[in-house]
Amino acid sequence: MWAGGVAGCGRAVSRGVGGRCHRVAVRWCTVPTAITTVNVNGVRAATKVRSENNRGFVPWLRSAGADIVLLQEIRASEEQAKEALEPLLDDGWHLSMSESVVKGHAGVGVLSRMEPTAVRVGFGSDEFDSTGRYLEADLETGVGAVTVASLYLPKGAAAPTESSSEKDAQKYAEKKRFLDGFGAHLGSLARKRRPVVVGGDWNIAHAEHDIKNWKGNPRSPGFLPHEREWVGGLLESGWVDVMRELHPDVDGPYSWWSWRGKAFDNDAGWRIDYHLANKAMATRVTKAFVDRADAYDRRWSDHAPVTIIVD
Repeated sequence: MWAGGVAGCGRAVSRGVGGRCHRVAVRWCTVPTAITTVNVNGVRAATKVRSENNRGFVPWLRSAGADIVLLQEIRASEEQAKEALEPLLDDGWHLSMSESVVKGHAGVGVLSRMEPTAVRVGFGSDEFDSTGRYLEADLETGVGAVTVASLYLPKGAAAPTESSSEKDAQKYAEKKRFLDGFGAHLGSLARKRRPVVVGGDWNIAHAEHDIKNWKGNPRSPGFLPHEREWVGGLLESGWVDVMRELHPDVDGPYSWWSWRGKAFDNDAGWRIDYHLANKAMATRVTKAFVDRADAYDRRWSDHAPVTIIVD
């Protein structure tokens, strides 16, 4: 959709008529920009051709009409990611990436048709900035200058009990520390006059209609009371869940389904992939949708792409 702007937009242009110059006023105009977020569950796996009907991430993106793609769980080095995405880079896409110091773990990126004017890794955390969890990019788009961010929030674990393993207790504590530090960063980001959107795998279903089996998951990581309250606090501070703003009364639309059992076929999913926008951005979002695969065997990730259109 992005076409690098429209000639003559936003300025007066001169046109020669009969040897004389006349200034013609041209009003501001924009080109809608599509911003997609998707957890690829390993970029090397997602780009593999699995069957004639499932040729992976690259053909999907070529037909999707996205202008910016926020990637999570890349699980590769930057060199490996560029190799997997080489056909898209040859098409003119630009990849900005933050890989994890732990090999084959996490990793976020911004894949964009336009080259970023600035890229920032992390949110000022000594603990998390090298873990491939957060990346911001400033871009000049068809709707003007925007900041986009790709987030892969830790999954965490259930609240510790006497029977909990030490590993699960550590995961629970790690996610709480991430929420505390990242929440402070989002507080300052929300106040920016520049349009900002943070998209990604938040690993938190905020409300009951964001998870199919909410009654069976009150103690599950991603639906714990303090996690849901944390998201609620972001919304109260000025962030807008644009999917929910545009679709307030629907169940889901879900973005993640387990590979196991009949979760996908029964649409027993979670809505954990979404875009939060500051007010400057939210007022310009006209559409939001989940690109759910037509069938189980046509999936190249356990997450579906989620797209917003900005105009």
